Amino acid sequence: MPFPLIRPLRLATSSLVLLLCALVAHAQNAPPPAAPPATRPAGSYPADGTTPPPGAAAASVPTGADAALLSRDARRIYELSRDKLVQIRTLLRNANTQASIGSGFFVSADGLIVTNFHVASQLALEPERYRGVYVTMEGQEGEVELLAFDVQRDLAVLRAKGRTAAAPVLGFRPADEALAQGERIYSLGNPLDIGFAVTEGTYNGLVKRSFYPRIFFGGTLNPGMSGGPAVDDAGRVLGVNVAKRLDGEQVSFLIPAEFAQALVQRAANAQPITQAAHAEMTRQLMEHQQLLTDRFLKAPFREQRHGNYRVPVPDDALARCWGSGRDPAFPGLNLERTQCRADSDVVAGEFNTGAVRLSYEAYNAPTLGAARFARMFSQSFANEQLQRRGNRHQTAAECSERFVDPGSLPLRAVVCLSAYRKLPGLYNMTVLAASINQPTQGVLGRLDVQGIAFDNGMKLASHYLKAFRWEAAP
Repeated sequence: MPFPLIRPLRLATSSLVLLLCALVAHAQNAPPPAAPPATRPAGSYPADGTTPPPGAAAASVPTGADAALLSRDARRIYELSRDKLVQIRTLLRNANTQASIGSGFFVSADGLIVTNFHVASQLALEPERYRGVYVTMEGQEGEVELLAFDVQRDLAVLRAKGRTAAAPVLGFRPADEALAQGERIYSLGNPLDIGFAVTEGTYNGLVKRSFYPRIFFGGTLNPGMSGGPAVDDAGRVLGVNVAKRLDGEQVSFLIPAEFAQALVQRAANAQPITQAAHAEMTRQLMEHQQLLTDRFLKAPFREQRHGNYRVPVPDDALARCWGSGRDPAFPGLNLERTQCRADSDVVAGEFNTGAVRLSYEAYNAPTLGAARFARMFSQSFANEQLQRRGNRHQTAAECSERFVDPGSLPLRAVVCLSAYRKLPGLYNMTVLAASINQPTQGVLGRLDVQGIAFDNGMKLASHYLKAFRWEAAP
């Protein structure tokens, strides 16, 4: 499953599968993903009547001594880190009111602060309207300036302006000290703007199918903690808080510290960003879409069978797919659905981009007759939602339709492009495909790619359409 980002606290919340850990004013809506497979709650026993292994009950509940030790560890980490943590606030310049809130931490004596890009995005894209401040745990407040950002990894580096004393610093865990599965780690930040907190959890390796490396943190993150540090038992930073899953418990995500260190090095001698940085964001998103295109073109599609139809789905390393069988709402019709999505989203200010989605509907209705089937099949094709109206971020979609025969299966194909207004050269692309070879059978396919360059979009569209196949019965 993909994980949309956790937003900073900004006046509204979103019903996304993943929540960005800062608090943000501009909530985003996304279509609900297919339901994940059922999982057993942590610590539960099998429901099939089998006997749990000896000692399982004792292992699931810490003793009083263990609980006290864990609490002492958390308190120690909190005391070690508290003076290095800050809250990052974005304020409207004219009204001086808060627009967003996140967390951050000092990484250099001269006042460099690491946080998430989605916490500081308004400073990057609308500096004429917003200014940033940091607030320490003791309530000391100061101005910040944005030095550098990494859209792909959702990181930013700020500098505290006007400090006269050296800032207390959180150090990074050395890269050669690999984390062990199950190692206890601690996340720090300011959840829900109610005060600084520490949450305990465990390291569970890197997230599978994540386009960029993410750490699977078995602990709790909440809005407002975005950009805060995750540290080991010695108080060394190993990751940066970024996201959580809303459909699970204690399933959270961290950006590995190595990417924060690289951005800090880049920011050390950088000049403050004082003008809207759409050009730099476009450059980074161009890099992202090139990586995305290369990865999809190099990994051949897998074939998924629907009767005699073969439709392309991404390699398992790129995306997870979910399917549903016969729909009881359509008697007399065998309808199968598949949805796939790559975990490749990135934050582009008020919206996400970079996602790749594929979906299919396969129809088989031998009892309907050719005319009734054609009417129903055409209506399903016409019901596909497109960007019919422009908005302040994108233009309305422009579409081109033609009949193509890339191999063994003739298709009706539509390609639609919607341009980003402030990100020149980037588009959202939709490819719709419908088979036209059988009177009472058919397959509808849809490919959506966000934030793609025109040439790469055409390559992906061609790659996709050529992968459809009809395999006649022997």
